[in-house]
Amino acid sequence: MSVYTLNLRVFWLLVTCVVGVLLLLHHFVPRGSDERSDGCSDQGTGSVPLIKYVFAFALCYFFIRYCSSQPGTTKRSFHTVAGKPTGPKRELLEEHFERHVRLSPHVLGHSKAHVAKLVSELVRVGRADVLPESSLAFRGDFVQIGSSYEEHKVGSPDCFDILVPLRLPRGLKLEPCSHGNSRGGAPLVTLETPRKEEWPRRHKAFTDAYLRSNGSAGMYRLSPDSVMRWFYCASQRCLSTVRYPFDQRCLLSLSLSEGQRVQLHLTPRSDYVCCHISMGVRLIPALPLGDSAFLVASPGAQRSQDLWTVYFPKQEQKLLGWLKAKLPASSCHLKCLQLLKEVRDLGGQTLDQQAGAEWKGVLSSYVLKTAWLRLLFSTPFEAWEDRHLMDRMEDLLRFLRDGLQTRSLRHLLLGGDKGLLPESVALPKIVKETVPSNMWAEFSAESLDLVSARLSYSWTHLPRLIRLGRPQRTTLGRGVRCKHVDAE
Repeated sequence: MSVYTLNLRVFWLLVTCVVGVLLLLHHFVPRGSDERSDGCSDQGTGSVPLIKYVFAFALCYFFIRYCSSQPGTTKRSFHTVAGKPTGPKRELLEEHFERHVRLSPHVLGHSKAHVAKLVSELVRVGRADVLPESSLAFRGDFVQIGSSYEEHKVGSPDCFDILVPLRLPRGLKLEPCSHGNSRGGAPLVTLETPRKEEWPRRHKAFTDAYLRSNGSAGMYRLSPDSVMRWFYCASQRCLSTVRYPFDQRCLLSLSLSEGQRVQLHLTPRSDYVCCHISMGVRLIPALPLGDSAFLVASPGAQRSQDLWTVYFPKQEQKLLGWLKAKLPASSCHLKCLQLLKEVRDLGGQTLDQQAGAEWKGVLSSYVLKTAWLRLLFSTPFEAWEDRHLMDRMEDLLRFLRDGLQTRSLRHLLLGGDKGLLPESVALPKIVKETVPSNMWAEFSAESLDLVSARLSYSWTHLPRLIRLGRPQRTTLGRGVRCKHVDAE
């Protein structure tokens, strides 16, 4: 909604003219009818005070015009509050982006190449293992997902997410059944065997290790916990096989966290791993669902529910590639998303543990990415040229604020928006039949209101937050010199 901005220069000119006309009327009308007591009129001496009036108002007008023409007094953003800062200037954002937000393409490229080489060796060994037909196995490929591979990672290139597709035993049929999802986000499903299926009875060992009865006679569900434990042990065996060629470069270790996450840790021994960055690689076992979608274990579900959630990495990467071809060459869309993440991080750095977790939950990276993509599809592509950076940042913050006030942000691929996405993006049938998903459904109205107010506050006072929050931070990969730069 457009907001009228008062032009002070025109306003004060009009006020001066009106007051001047009123004073002239006050001067001439009474004086024209009054006469002195001796019968003579007093018109001969009226020109002197009139000249004084005109001279005084001319000085006032030029003084007011000078004051109102000072920079920074006429433009106001949608966050302006009387007597308070109006938000960051572009020069400050650009400087902060270059020093603390933007990753070095050289260091990020080296880190991704090192991770890809290690993971490719892991899945190659995992596929080559001779396993019985009634067991899980590596399919032999992997999918790089997340912000590090979508060019909007911020901070440092020290964390990577890799999907590792698995192959089910030959002959085992599992049907995805929708479980519903009151928390928003991607749909939750269970993987169940068909009724009266003979395969689980013939392969008792696999059934006891990986399947769990769902309460119906002869029907079983695939347990995510069992799959995760098998994947961790299989990754350990593969890592012990490929460890020797990497030992001179980095120290490798594998861990299984409480949240059922398999984390591969790389601690450099030499500067072959760029700038001595310790990296973490989250290995995510995934089951193909069809149409390039995958099922992964749901992190927030109870163990007894055996729930899986849907990932759309290839659909999202295809969307980003399609948008990149449509947007101008000097587009600022990636920079806007990176700066939005930085506003989120700076705005939540003083919160306590509980409030900080809720802040990051409402404004998670995937939520910000969803809002950013929705704005990209609803804005003319030429409006994303780099010279419109501040306008697009204002639009992004306004879009998030409006969504928080209405308590709704629909999932991009599950929002029920027909015609919004290009036809080249294919989705599995179970996803197409899912009801529109609200990504903020699990949060209370009070929490969303607090996040909305704090987000506006963070943008308005971003210069102060930058000064207070980043003096001790050094950007990994930007402040450290790597000897391989000169060799390339």
